[in-house]
Amino acid sequence: MRTYYDIDLTGRSITRRELQGEEIVRAGRYLIAKTLLELGAATVDPLSPANPLIFSAGPFAGTSFSNANRTSVGCKSPLTGGIKEANGGGSFSYGLGQLTLHGALPDWVVLHFKKDGTLDFDDAAPYLGKGNFEAQEMLHRKYGKKVTIALCGPVGEYQGLLAGISFSDKDGRPARLSARGGVGAVMGSKKVKAIVVDLDKIPPFTDSKKVNAAIKDYAKMLLADSMVTNFYQKIGTMGMADLQNALGGLPVRNFSAGQQVDVASGEKFKMGGDHISQLNVSRGGEHTHACMPGCVIQCSNVYADASGKEVVSPVEYETLGLLGTNCGLSDSDDLAQMNFLANDLGVDTIELGATLAVLMEAGLGVFGDVKFMADCMAEIRRGSEQGRLWAQGTARVGAHYKVRRVPVIKKQAISAYDPRVVEATGITMMATAQGADHTAGNLPRLKTREMSAEQIVEQSLAHQARVAANDSLGLCIFGMSVTNPNTEFLVNAINAAHGTSLTKDFFEPLGQAALRLEYEFNRRAGFTEKDDELPEFFYSEPLPPTNHVARFHGPDVHGMYERLPA
Repeated sequence: MRTYYDIDLTGRSITRRELQGEEIVRAGRYLIAKTLLELGAATVDPLSPANPLIFSAGPFAGTSFSNANRTSVGCKSPLTGGIKEANGGGSFSYGLGQLTLHGALPDWVVLHFKKDGTLDFDDAAPYLGKGNFEAQEMLHRKYGKKVTIALCGPVGEYQGLLAGISFSDKDGRPARLSARGGVGAVMGSKKVKAIVVDLDKIPPFTDSKKVNAAIKDYAKMLLADSMVTNFYQKIGTMGMADLQNALGGLPVRNFSAGQQVDVASGEKFKMGGDHISQLNVSRGGEHTHACMPGCVIQCSNVYADASGKEVVSPVEYETLGLLGTNCGLSDSDDLAQMNFLANDLGVDTIELGATLAVLMEAGLGVFGDVKFMADCMAEIRRGSEQGRLWAQGTARVGAHYKVRRVPVIKKQAISAYDPRVVEATGITMMATAQGADHTAGNLPRLKTREMSAEQIVEQSLAHQARVAANDSLGLCIFGMSVTNPNTEFLVNAINAAHGTSLTKDFFEPLGQAALRLEYEFNRRAGFTEKDDELPEFFYSEPLPPTNHVARFHGPDVHGMYERLPA
């Protein structure tokens, strides 16, 4: 049993619903798409009170089931105008299951979910305008250490579209974000500064003994998996930088090159995961770190400076690619400082990095200029007229300055995989209702040059369904090398937890259903195959060193979701 909270902020009224069985299981991304469609959100103004903001946790949330405490946040995206589900790690789902915020408040509040089941609307005035780390510290002083927090940062307060929602990591940092699509701006539009949840006992399960056994067995399976032990634990997501630099698919200086360093000629790639992980460990940094309770994958990190002092947690590949090499940075210490500033603002480092690189392309700064980047973030923090413009994201900034090379799809910045080289991920980013989001179906190692559009679309669609299923169960996709081949084990654990009688055939149809709902949402919102097209420069500019150009267009990918079984 789980409690679902519907909160009408306008009237400060709370409706509680008790969920059972499959209602608890079909969560996350599926629940968000289904709910938003049912509420008619496809045609609303995304920054109006009519746009619901949904928080959803999976069926194992509140336990130490590894990588199962992701929090999905969903709404109509003010960045893209389409549907958005952005999920983040941390401990928030460990404390709260399902929540939808309707309407908006006239004055800023902190929502405090208390152990006794009551909810307080507390004055948020003391926290407004503060950086996330200061605000988080103040909230802990007021509410204690045994709480988990979802936080709207200073950019979200003025509805800047760079803004995500920051969740407490397992150590209390506001460092895990549902980052993309402007979900933080929607939280800001509702004048909810923070959601504070008292941490209490784990939720009840139908057969706790079987669930506990499954938790242990799943951890053993993950620790026996080579992808987990040799990649995620050893180097973390930043290891993808070494691969993409070698393949020529790394974003460099506003997607004008696909490789920063020619390692084959003997140059050292100092922005690669191999180099950074060794450097960080030598300084006493923590390079095997769990972002959420119970996770044994531990792909996160705590980056330390030369004196051994913590700078930021975590440095991840997408940040390295967009806020790093894409902005011309070549030193991991510079990257870590920019990463910390972005975390303090509570913004999406992908969208921020792409925006800053477009500003550099427009001639406002020079690639590699850390001071320029910090100054831009200071303007964004202040919310000056210029800062508010820049906080609207890559597409709008590029249009304002009439920049030709603006790397976006559906007005959202492209992730750190150049679609001219990483074609399967590019097709996913073109087609997905989520905007240019690699997490919708990332296939960075698939060799596609001899494949047709039809063949790549087939691979992309199958992978997107598996990803959407994981996102709908609150599972981090970094466990997919174990969860996807072991759906019978996963479903048996779900049945033990919630008294359901699901079979292994439940898994992929759940993901397919989520994709169909998202496609329908965007159709109702007015999206067509024209919105699946890449920016023109990807077709006309060969990307060094491969000199590839994009091969596929909107009509090649748009109809893929119509192939999904009913």
